[in-house]
Amino acid sequence: MPHVTLTSARLILRPWRDGDGDAFHALSRNPAVMEHLLPLSDRAASDAVIQRIGEHFDQHGFGFWAVERPGHSPFIGFVGLARVTWEAPFAPAVEVGWRLDPAHWGQGLATEAAGLALAHGFGAVGLDEIVAFTVPENRRSQRVMERLGMERDAAGDFDHPRVPDGHRLKQHVLYRIGRGRWRDGIGAGVSGPG
Repeated sequence: MPHVTLTSARLILRPWRDGDGDAFHALSRNPAVMEHLLPLSDRAASDAVIQRIGEHFDQHGFGFWAVERPGHSPFIGFVGLARVTWEAPFAPAVEVGWRLDPAHWGQGLATEAAGLALAHGFGAVGLDEIVAFTVPENRRSQRVMERLGMERDAAGDFDHPRVPDGHRLKQHVLYRIGRGRWRDGIGAGVSGPG
């Protein structure tokens, strides 16, 4: 299945290129980016993430796209959709997620890119629901989830099974949005600037 490219006024969500590895590795070593994520130990670990993303695209036809900001940067991070492959009360599920260079924070780009991903997920992919999750302290990402029209499901909050017991990142909050809510206008306009 060919990898789809999604575009907005300011962004291109595209397949990964060979040259993206260096930029992604640098992004994965940025303390601000990784504050609420488990660290990637070295370049091999970041390359393995890119490989898993490619395999996900090959298997499902969607995944985490590389994000390009034309006129600014050929790679500012990734945004997209991924199947939840670990045990969770809300699984099976597809999550929307993002990881952007802090130089591009505060400009509505995560919301714009994630809005493209949601529109693709509910449209071409035909999903009924998309979830998102993060640690409680990550208010920045929770605000993006809220701008996307997602609703907090406090009863669905969970301990992430891939985070070691006792780790400060173990607890996660859950957000959800269904296709009907998206279609009925909650998601209207979120893929544009803002």
